[in-house]
Amino acid sequence: MAVHGFLTMSLNVLMLGWEYPPHNSGGLGEACQGLTQALAQKDVHITFVLPKKVDVYAPHMNVVFANISDDGHSLYPAYTTNASYWKSNMRVDEFPPDFVRGAMAFADKIEGIAKKYKADLVHSHDWMTFPAGVRFQSLSGKPLVTHIHSTEFDRTGGNFPNKFVYDIEKTGVRHSNRVISVSGLTKNIVAREYGVDLAKIDVVYNGIENFERQRLPYTLQSLKDMGYKIVLFLGRITLQKGPEYFVRAAKRIVEYEEKVVFVVVGSGDMQGQMMEEVASSGLMDRFFFTGFLRGKEKDQIYQSSDVYVMPSVSEPFGITALEAVSHGTCVLASKQSGVSEVLTNILKADFWDTEEMSNKIISLFRYPAMEIDLRQNSREELKNINWEKAAEKTISVYKQLLY
Repeated sequence: MAVHGFLTMSLNVLMLGWEYPPHNSGGLGEACQGLTQALAQKDVHITFVLPKKVDVYAPHMNVVFANISDDGHSLYPAYTTNASYWKSNMRVDEFPPDFVRGAMAFADKIEGIAKKYKADLVHSHDWMTFPAGVRFQSLSGKPLVTHIHSTEFDRTGGNFPNKFVYDIEKTGVRHSNRVISVSGLTKNIVAREYGVDLAKIDVVYNGIENFERQRLPYTLQSLKDMGYKIVLFLGRITLQKGPEYFVRAAKRIVEYEEKVVFVVVGSGDMQGQMMEEVASSGLMDRFFFTGFLRGKEKDQIYQSSDVYVMPSVSEPFGITALEAVSHGTCVLASKQSGVSEVLTNILKADFWDTEEMSNKIISLFRYPAMEIDLRQNSREELKNINWEKAAEKTISVYKQLLY
């Protein structure tokens, strides 16, 4: 193929995913949506394979289904390590059966898909699709790109990574021709923990589109009218996301700020534990737990909040921080996050340093000029953090393999 610019001839990519909006539990599906839409605008033809048939609207690409869930095993939501699992007396090398069986069944279905849909390469998103990606590579002889959105070391905070999942991840990245990571943080983890040459790994940051958001009525309007500040936690309530550090920072904040409440949006295996810690800290009257929100309700809570806190123990990227900024909300992100590599006009703290975290939030409340500057400058940064740039970098990875 002749090359001029990024592409002069159409490129056919078989892309393997585990979830896609609106059937997604987090950032993985949103990242697949944003990236594929941007790639399609650059004349990349995508056949996107999901494990089972769900209603999705994706006119920019061909969506097909492996239909592997007939045995009754649920393959959604996306895999997360259950924190309580590791605290039980079960062996740490026992596998999460639904997900591993699902990943292997996905791989078993790929031969028929490979025969039906021709592709120049296969692009595989996260470990649940890696066995299928490796199988397609073996069957077709086409290059394999593995895309790392999260590793088992992120999900477990480095504590007892599941052996089965780790082995699948390791096999996938070692067999692939190129590895895409969503941040420098993730790139270093993949190199260090999976023995992959740094030169084989390309960083492609996630993006965001449509950051000119419609302004919506506030939620918790009565509290806003009384001068209360709203501090937001939004994400899966799991070990990786650091919910306990959010509660500990909240406990210190209320010692200095009388009019402040904390909103927790999301669900997860640590939700009960988080509530118990809130109760034992005497903060139940300051906390609101909403459960999982999407669409307009999620937009409203972003816009109603004064600061969004992402205290993740290890966050490969953190699209939610970009979402918060797009809604005009100040952000405090852990230094252990990929998004902190691309956003400079946000507050940052180590996830474990709840004193620094609380100090910075209190300062934000007490110095309005600081809040205004962070809101305006961080929104300006979003202009350079978009899916078009991610697509261009992804195509450059494809070109390394094909031209």
